[in-house]
Amino acid sequence: MPTAAPRIHAVILAGGAGERFWPASRSAIPKPFLRVVGNRTLLEATTARARRVATRSGVWVVCGAEHARAIRAATQLPPARVLVEPVRRDTAAAVALAALRIEAADPEAVMLVLPADHHIPDVGAFATDVRRAAVAAVASGALVTLGVAPTRPETGYGYIQRGDAAGPDHPGLFRVRRFVEKPDPARARRYLRQGGYLWNAGIFVWTARAILAEIARYMPELSNALESLRNAGRRLSRTALDAAYRSAPSAPIDTGVMERSRRVWTLPVSWHWSDVGTWESLAQELGVATGQSRAVAGELVFDDRGGNLVWGQTGRPVALVGIEGVAVIDAGDALLVARLDRSNDIREVVKVLKANGRSDVT
Repeated sequence: MPTAAPRIHAVILAGGAGERFWPASRSAIPKPFLRVVGNRTLLEATTARARRVATRSGVWVVCGAEHARAIRAATQLPPARVLVEPVRRDTAAAVALAALRIEAADPEAVMLVLPADHHIPDVGAFATDVRRAAVAAVASGALVTLGVAPTRPETGYGYIQRGDAAGPDHPGLFRVRRFVEKPDPARARRYLRQGGYLWNAGIFVWTARAILAEIARYMPELSNALESLRNAGRRLSRTALDAAYRSAPSAPIDTGVMERSRRVWTLPVSWHWSDVGTWESLAQELGVATGQSRAVAGELVFDDRGGNLVWGQTGRPVALVGIEGVAVIDAGDALLVARLDRSNDIREVVKVLKANGRSDVT
């Protein structure tokens, strides 16, 4: 008799600030709420992907209080499925909170964890691979990370080094040898040439029980801080959540658990993926190339060199003379002009603005 397909609960992490997407991404309207590729916001597209593998009651979002109302409106999820963190504690706390709530609602569930602001056009292929990973996670207790086959020597992504095959019962899955931080150009070229390295997409599949056990092992302070929430059942009071988060440490799930656990597997995937994390990655996504510019919004009336990305304001023409490889982002109250290959440095602008108390443009 065939084994029943695992029940999947999809957890969308929507707590990021998207600072490298400044000035379009702000604290009030962060990157997931932007329409940067296609007609839907990144959050709307992510929610639609989540619903391909989970029922409506099995889709969750973890976010901050400042965006909770907008997220509820955008996703149309039941109120109990929008988990509002009292303060930001990075992704490990967000994952732990969601795992505890899912364990209470459905103890045998598999969790799919995915960021709110990525672009994956082939939703069907995505759903197929998530289901494959879910079967492996249930059968083995592994923490499965989806690894994207690299197509270029990208320096803006972390990498996964693939290890040995997981075994004959799990064809196509591999143990993870190690996680590698964002490499310099020479190492990125070497990874692409050698093979065996995958982009770390930050998309994870595991059972709620397995990730909670690994958090307890490798992040005991976080586990202890949130332990009181385990007995909350299906109802969770704001007072209890506030108290738990006051003592919870802040760390990414990647460094807190994934880079330390011995239970991590990877499923290499071949579908197109982008974190759309910078203006440069958006330019690549939209086909900006030598002699070819793209305007996401606004009107580009003149560009004699090409290779530029423009995000303009309605009714304000943009003209570019003698420049290439540049992002021109006009948000109305703030203007950014930057080389596309310096996109990762834009968060330094936000850092200075915050230090100067410029909440009007951050």
